[in-house]
Amino acid sequence: MDLLNALVAVLNFVVIPATAYGAQLALGALGVTLIYGILRFSNFAHGDTMAFGTAMVILLTWGLQGLGIALTPLPTALLALPVAIALTALLMLGTDRVVYRFYRRKRAAPIIFVMASVGVMFIMNGLTRLVIGVDEIRFDDGARFIIGVADFRRWTGLEEGLALRGTQVITVAAAALTVAWLFWFLNRTRSGKAMRAYSDNEDLALLSGIDPERVVRQTWIIAAALATLAGTLYGLDKSFRAFTYFQILLPIFAAAIVGGLGNPLGAIAGGFIVAFSEVAVTYPWRKIAAYLGWESDGLMQLLSTEYKFAVSFVILIVVLLFRPTGLFRGKSV
Repeated sequence: MDLLNALVAVLNFVVIPATAYGAQLALGALGVTLIYGILRFSNFAHGDTMAFGTAMVILLTWGLQGLGIALTPLPTALLALPVAIALTALLMLGTDRVVYRFYRRKRAAPIIFVMASVGVMFIMNGLTRLVIGVDEIRFDDGARFIIGVADFRRWTGLEEGLALRGTQVITVAAAALTVAWLFWFLNRTRSGKAMRAYSDNEDLALLSGIDPERVVRQTWIIAAALATLAGTLYGLDKSFRAFTYFQILLPIFAAAIVGGLGNPLGAIAGGFIVAFSEVAVTYPWRKIAAYLGWESDGLMQLLSTEYKFAVSFVILIVVLLFRPTGLFRGKSV
């Protein structure tokens, strides 16, 4: 019985939250790796793009709720998501036209694009705060729990409870469908093949008649969709605060680099590696150890949750030192 309680506790506090968090990081890392692979620069504004997209979802959700429109038992935010993606894509296309296209035509060095993206990051962060404020916002609605702790204990007779939130299931399902669509798009459609050709060899792609501006537009639109979806799922699962999305830029980049920058499959694997590492290192294992017969006076917690981003930083440094191409041999950083 104690072994079952230990297993349930691991599922409840480590496996389920890390899986949902990993799916969110994977979607964010996919956007980063797509831009790096095709446009050839690290977009430091990606976190604040997620924040802006999520802010649009929240405002639209409030508007729908004010009109009495809901998607019960699912969150109403899912109805607002397509419009928010379109607004975010328009912003990113406008940013490309105003900022990045000038440097692209000059064939500027990647570091110039990176510094430009840092400037865009601060502008987008200020814009998001201006639009929605700086306070913490919870915008989840619909059925909150698929499995509740009390119900699980009653069904199983175990001391330990298990909670499974609807947002966690939605996160994993949405991430799986998005990843499947992205791989289908890149491998099966003419536009996706053009993007891959442009990524592999820009000059040869131009000689083949591929329109570079069209590839760039498609890249920004897909990146906007991935950023908005990732940010919304993160906000539904936890909460929204503009500055939080600036902070999760580190684990997103760590996920992309661990898997291999420019490699979509690597971005997915990297997201789950970083998520499980963060959760496992910051979780106090004392309760699990007690179920297994190992009593401890301490919490058996390697790091406090306030330092969880340090895990991403350490992973990032180790990968850059020993395998800069990542686990799936992406482009070297």
